[in-house]
Amino acid sequence: MDTKDFKSSFGNIVDFTGLVVRLASPEDIKSWSHGEVTKPETINYRTLKPEKDGLFDERIFGPTKDWECYCGKYKRIRYRGIICDKCGVEVTQSKVRRERMGHITLAAPVAHVWYFKGAPSKLSLLFDMSPRALEGVIYFAQYLVTSVDNEKKKHMINELGKHGDDRTDEVKKRVKEEKKKIEETYTTEKHDIKGRINNKEAADLALSEIALKERQELLLLDEQMEKELGKIKEVIDQLVGLVKSIKPLSIITEDEYLKLTEYDATSCFSVGMGAEAILEVIKRIDLAKLAAELREEIMESTGQRHIKATKRLRVADSMRKAEVNPNWMILKILPVIPPDLRPMVQLTGGRFATSDLNDLYRRVINRNNRLRHLMDLGAPEIILRNEKRMLQEAVDSLIDATQRPSSRAVIQPLRSLSDMLRGKQGRFRQNLLGKRVDYSGRSVIVVGPELKLTQCGIPKEMALEMFKPFVLRELIVRGIAPNVKNAKNVLDRRTPEVFDILEEITKNHPVLLNRAPTLHKLGIQAFYPVLIEGSAIQIHPCVCAGYNADFDGDQMAVHIPLSRESKFEAEHLMLPTQNLLKPADGSPITVPNKEMVIGCYYYTTLDPRYDLKDEKEMAVFCNEEEAIYAFQSEKIRLREPIRVHIHNEIITTTVGRIFFNEILPEGLRYHNQIVSGKAAILQDTENKIKEIDGNYQQGLITLEEKKRLSNEIWIEVTERLADLTWENMKADNPVKMIIESGGARASKDQLKQLAAIKGLVVDL
Repeated sequence: MDTKDFKSSFGNIVDFTGLVVRLASPEDIKSWSHGEVTKPETINYRTLKPEKDGLFDERIFGPTKDWECYCGKYKRIRYRGIICDKCGVEVTQSKVRRERMGHITLAAPVAHVWYFKGAPSKLSLLFDMSPRALEGVIYFAQYLVTSVDNEKKKHMINELGKHGDDRTDEVKKRVKEEKKKIEETYTTEKHDIKGRINNKEAADLALSEIALKERQELLLLDEQMEKELGKIKEVIDQLVGLVKSIKPLSIITEDEYLKLTEYDATSCFSVGMGAEAILEVIKRIDLAKLAAELREEIMESTGQRHIKATKRLRVADSMRKAEVNPNWMILKILPVIPPDLRPMVQLTGGRFATSDLNDLYRRVINRNNRLRHLMDLGAPEIILRNEKRMLQEAVDSLIDATQRPSSRAVIQPLRSLSDMLRGKQGRFRQNLLGKRVDYSGRSVIVVGPELKLTQCGIPKEMALEMFKPFVLRELIVRGIAPNVKNAKNVLDRRTPEVFDILEEITKNHPVLLNRAPTLHKLGIQAFYPVLIEGSAIQIHPCVCAGYNADFDGDQMAVHIPLSRESKFEAEHLMLPTQNLLKPADGSPITVPNKEMVIGCYYYTTLDPRYDLKDEKEMAVFCNEEEAIYAFQSEKIRLREPIRVHIHNEIITTTVGRIFFNEILPEGLRYHNQIVSGKAAILQDTENKIKEIDGNYQQGLITLEEKKRLSNEIWIEVTERLADLTWENMKADNPVKMIIESGGARASKDQLKQLAAIKGLVVDL
């Protein structure tokens, strides 16, 4: 193989189109593996080289140095592909240590934690068993019935019945003998008393006492016999019931099994513990047959049975579709991932930092080797059980430590394989779905009120870094630098020409702004960059709603579209002017609010320090431009009342209102008028209120009457002004049309409060 062919074949390692996470068969795991790891050692503490048959073995995973074997016999690329006859290491590139896998042959099968823990538990659904019971079997707390001989079972039930009868007969026979002994003893005593006591009354009294004692002892014996017989019957009934209930996949506790063993009632069935028992049962499962049975059950059943059968069918069909053998859920061979994916690095001071996976693999190997040694020695079953359980726990911790937390108090739990895949910091979200990309930047956002809606402020230094290749090209094209190296030097000096070129490049080149989390399409929008000083990105306040952003420290990412198609899409589909409506309900989302509304309010209000009634004191201007010029010359203030000639009419207004009306279209401008007649009505009302106050002061009316009369007057005025406002509105006024249509929540009362008068307000 020449160098070109070698490079192309090596490049195919990362040439993939998709990623599938699925169960692997033992054969697949062995085919991936380049050797078995049998020792828990990592590197030699003196030579700092990988130990033979250990977790970093060069024979299994490849050399640590490019084109050099372990012993140093073969060096350089000319020996590529040769396996050293001395150390057994292949001469190849060291990066194969990122791809070559090993394996551990387990001394006892272990269950895959993903498939018996979690919700839903695949194994428990397949066996139609509760997850807790399944866990008890796997961790050697309960027995699983693997097979039942029904003929022997019937015979065993009869045998237990006979055994109970035999025990009952034995108890009765023993009690009968004890009764006979008691009667004989008391008969002898009676003869002795008759011979010793001559007084008839004394003899009768002694005999009656002896007879009473005899009856008490016999009654006590009968009671003990009844209790013993009841206990025998209860135990036999329990055992018979237990034997009757035994069927394949039944769960038996340790106490129940010991009781059955005591009565020799275990010959009709076989039991097992741990993953070995699960494997024995799972081998007999026919997925096609199981799926057919479950379909029939789904058709016939209802309620919880129907739901359970549906879940079980889903698991069975998924396994059939994926061509997964259920046996593979029980691991006999454990894959060992490449060493460069679980590295060990030397720190300053001679200490080593290592991946948590190495500690987890070491624990598995240590327990596996200890179990194999005990099995070779023929250790008692109870010791082997404990070792198998510990091996199961070690493999669980390696695959997924969160599913079964360790009982030991650990300050920082070790990160398992699943922990390295799941979550925000996992391999998928951190490295595969969300990569760090070129032509991008990130910074804090601040408000840019002087920006247009389609503009964003990008710091010059950030823009220069992102558009660096574009600037370098322009420097070479314009002859400022002869080559890339010199162009970089020019760029580093930050000459004025560099920023001129940058401004030209960014002028019509849109950029994309993204704020996480991107929950809808408005989370990424396009803007034309404006170069600014500082380090923060400026955005228009109106686009904050789409991003759900505020200016309390939020950050945004900037991306540059490079291709012609992406630039076209950004300019025609992603600008804020093309995304004014909320995708969820079509309501406007790019609207002024908060500070912008306060600004508009301040712009259009009159300064209360000025007297509107004294028109002679007001400045008069012939047109709007003259008023604006006077403001810019600081002759008048923003909110100072002035008189301006507008549309052949002299109107009392302010410079702020003129500015406000310049921005808005004709139909939406600020109105410098109020409802005609409102001032006269309010003045008349004020006079009436003063008259009522005068009557109260003179004692002509009470306080209650004063309040009632005042309220009546203000209610009447409110209604008059509301009617007047409604009549003054044209028929084609959009507000009037909305209220009259009745389709919206708007009402005349709301219009009255906005355009005429607030009305009475209760002050609590």
